[in-house]
Order: sequence, then C-alpha cells, then structure tokens
Amino acid sequence: MTITRVGVVGAGLMGSGIAQVSAAGGYRTVVSEVCPELLDRGLA
Repeated sequence: MTITRVGVVGAGLMGSGIAQVSAAGGYRTVVSEVCPELLDRGLA
C-alpha cells in the first residue's frame, strides 16, 4: 500500500506539526479545523 495523501483533523500544536512534516515529506496534505481562526493560527 502506498500513501499518497494525509488528512489531519485539528490544527493545534500536534496537528500542525503532523501536517508540516507530512507536507515537507512530499505528501498531499489536507488540514481540517472547526473554525477559520484556529486554522489560521495553526498554519502560522
């Protein structure tokens, strides 16, 4: 099985770290968060 995409639910400290590492590793990465303010803060 080959991993091609990574989905992360929650952009807090751990979720944003997982998203950053998977995106840096070349995986298509999708991050989902409940409200846009939390998403912006997590992506910063």
